[in-house]
Amino acid sequence: MTEFFEVHERDGAARIGELRLTESLTTPALCDEIVADAGSLWSTERDAPEGDPSELTVLPHRAAPAGTPEEVETAFDTDPTDVDGPSAAVVSTTTASDRGTDAYVLSDAPGLVGHARAFVEGIVGVKDATPADTALYFSGVATPANAALLAYTGVDLLDTARAEVKGTEGKYLTREGEHFLEDLTELPCACPACRGPRDEFDQADCAAHNVNALQAELGVVRERIRRGRLRDYLEGQARHAAWLTAAFRRLDQQYAYLEERTPVIRRADLLAASEESLRRVEIQRFADRVTTRYRNRFSNPLVLVPCSATKPYSESQSHGQFHDATGFRAHTVSMTSPIGVVPQELETTYPAQHYDSVVTGEWTAGEVEFVTSVLEAYLERNEYPRVIAHVPDDYRAITERVEDSLDTEFEYTVEAHPTTADSLSNLANALDGEPKFGKREREHNTVRALADYQFGAGAGDALFGEITTEGRYPKLRVSEDEHLATMVPQYGVLALTLAGGRRWVESEVETRTVEIDGFVPHGSVLAPGIVDATDGIRVGDEVVVSGPKAFAVGRAEMSGPEMTESTRGIAVEVRHVEER
Repeated sequence: MTEFFEVHERDGAARIGELRLTESLTTPALCDEIVADAGSLWSTERDAPEGDPSELTVLPHRAAPAGTPEEVETAFDTDPTDVDGPSAAVVSTTTASDRGTDAYVLSDAPGLVGHARAFVEGIVGVKDATPADTALYFSGVATPANAALLAYTGVDLLDTARAEVKGTEGKYLTREGEHFLEDLTELPCACPACRGPRDEFDQADCAAHNVNALQAELGVVRERIRRGRLRDYLEGQARHAAWLTAAFRRLDQQYAYLEERTPVIRRADLLAASEESLRRVEIQRFADRVTTRYRNRFSNPLVLVPCSATKPYSESQSHGQFHDATGFRAHTVSMTSPIGVVPQELETTYPAQHYDSVVTGEWTAGEVEFVTSVLEAYLERNEYPRVIAHVPDDYRAITERVEDSLDTEFEYTVEAHPTTADSLSNLANALDGEPKFGKREREHNTVRALADYQFGAGAGDALFGEITTEGRYPKLRVSEDEHLATMVPQYGVLALTLAGGRRWVESEVETRTVEIDGFVPHGSVLAPGIVDATDGIRVGDEVVVSGPKAFAVGRAEMSGPEMTESTRGIAVEVRHVEER
């Protein structure tokens, strides 16, 4: 079990951690100055080191480089050696397993970097084989150009070895890549090593600059993780080298690995600046939930409308005009890239309220394909008496493909632009004779739709029967004889009360449960107190906490697997608790 490493913040597989030494180190970070290598066992047997609380002791090891035959790697004893203080075990992609240490040094890391497929498969395998609350150390590989990708995949510790060697070879490193020193007329940096005259800048200065650039890049990476926006940065950063781009795309294919580690809600903006954004976990998860969990409860026609730059959409001028034209006689669903389709009830749900995209007035082929697939799946799941497409011409590449695929016809109401007087008049006229739905129906359907999206298909009806709603949208209070839940407008989710939590447990909907030891939590539940947790729990999920002495509801700060593996850190922030 780890005693000296704790994860504090998560952004997908990337995380802000703390290596608890005499002077703590915030990761991802360079660790040259705090690593003490106990030495190789290939040349001689070594006594177990005593350990030192101010250092990370790398245990005696038989490090195997990339390409070592498996029979050689597995032919030797790999039992851990206990030391008094933080320790790290040397493993490879073949031999990685739980050794009871605080960190793991990947011996074949230099053979992975530069090879996209081997890198991604290797790191996913190692992370799955080692405990979630331990640090991963890649030695001899870090540069300013690849540090963000390494952190994004889950690497916590790096060193300056590669950067310094490159400098002694006369290679000047930046976050965009490397340059031969003799090719640079000016130095594009103002670090201490680069401030002197250009003609006096030598290889020793180059090595010092490379280290400074790597340190600076890790500072950017840590701040991006804290803001929940490392992915946005990496979509641009990874394009500076072919293998980085390839590794980035291959990592997106490891959906299960990334999904387990990606929060379901957060307030950070999501920037969709490239087609890679369509493969983000947040985008794919939203589309999946809309097309497999959400169920339309309105009997009115469907009106498809374009998205707006203002979020949530209902606060925009254009959607206000659409609302005036429809007059509660239709169910409105917005079409957008990169989200897909957004039913009006889910407009405040992450990431529908939190994204920003590049608008050129033209859809890319990838965007057309993605939004078409989502709209098609949505309409296959939800029946409407009519479908009215109040969208501009560039959206018709999508709607017409869906019409052909589903063998149906949409009604089109736009002339020139959706907000012209003629277009809005056409939309209003198309809904003549349609019945209106009232405020109560709209609010109740919103609550049930959020429950479906958040807890699973059918949850809306299972948890909420003859409910009443109070407050002003989007902050609704839901009751049925007793207070059950409150809508949280920042994230577009429901926060349960104890009564709501009990109803969830008693329903047929799968409950995300955290089982704890015999104590009453106050404020938070720490990982050491957890007995078991539902595998499907993700950071940000609503959870029920249950133990011999307490019942509580709150929000997960770790995934379910991480809760059961970890020995340090906050697992659940508790909102309400009662003693049994």
